[in-house]
Amino acid sequence: MGEQRKMAQFGKATKSPASRGFAGFRVRVGLTAVAACAMLASLTCGCRKTPNPDVWATVNGRPIMKSEVEKYYNNKVSTMQQQPTPDESAMLKLDILHSRINEEVIRQRAEKMHLVATDAEVDAKIAQLKAPYTPEQFDAQLKAKGLTMEDVRRDVWLNLTTSKVINKEINSRINITEDDVANYYNLHKADFNLIEPQYHLAQIVVTSLPAQQAGNLQNSKARNDAEARKKIQALRNQLESGADFSGLAMNYSESPDTASSGGDMGFIPESQLKSNPEYYNAIAKLHPGEVTEILPILQGPQKQPVGYVIYKLIAIEPAGQHPLSDPRVQQMIRQQLHDSRSRLLQSAYYEVLRDQARVVNYFAEDVLKRDN
Repeated sequence: MGEQRKMAQFGKATKSPASRGFAGFRVRVGLTAVAACAMLASLTCGCRKTPNPDVWATVNGRPIMKSEVEKYYNNKVSTMQQQPTPDESAMLKLDILHSRINEEVIRQRAEKMHLVATDAEVDAKIAQLKAPYTPEQFDAQLKAKGLTMEDVRRDVWLNLTTSKVINKEINSRINITEDDVANYYNLHKADFNLIEPQYHLAQIVVTSLPAQQAGNLQNSKARNDAEARKKIQALRNQLESGADFSGLAMNYSESPDTASSGGDMGFIPESQLKSNPEYYNAIAKLHPGEVTEILPILQGPQKQPVGYVIYKLIAIEPAGQHPLSDPRVQQMIRQQLHDSRSRLLQSAYYEVLRDQARVVNYFAEDVLKRDN
């Protein structure tokens, strides 16, 4: 990628706490399935005969079908530049199956607690997902991914239901005290001493590079420049109509590094921002909460457009030491501690639920048998 392309993903060179300031608070986390868990599960439960070759796992007797895993596998592989080797293919299927098992575990927990998403909640979320597209474009997206509306409804239902369970079981019980905040500040005081102004930015990226993985919740990916221009303009129109920037970024931005956090890029030093005058001039005129017009992402000596980006200015932090008495500092620390504790408790929660469930992973057993 050329220099212009890199500027669409600000913040890559500001990893040290001293240079990134408040950016040190943002911790991006992805819960990655570990294939070893599947192997250990199969070793623990012992090998057994599969009652149905189309059943790849069961959770408390409820089956997870081969077709479910294959659909998500095919969707994933379609975004790869190279086809996976047999071992890579098996690993990917194990990862997907591991996730599907966890989803089934949480689904059963939600049913037991009467925390399942309602049809009205699912309909409202789907309407939000459809908003940037015409009906024809939305149907084309589904067809390209090999998905049906039933698949979409299932995924939306699961996401909403999981959020209800986590909020009830985890987030509602987290309590961050003033001592917690003060201790964190004292341990990370240098992170609050900014040597230059920093811009807290978020972005929505759409690229015309067809081989790049989307990295968003909807796996929405433009395949050429025409699709990229239509998509970014539709998203810009949604923003003008009052749509939530973070929600659009999570569902449609094609930047894997930032989409999962609602496009949040953290704090960008002013000097780094000025290295791209076009972007700096567009951002510098904004007030917090405002967004730029659509900006091109250029690549190579010929500065060929390879995508488009919209930036949102969240805040500007002046240079100097920011004291603990600053309400923004307290809120940032409190949010950081809350998110960190939530991730820890969620990981433990999933493990406990899975330990309590009767899980049989037939596919994992089959993988082990292949080399025996």
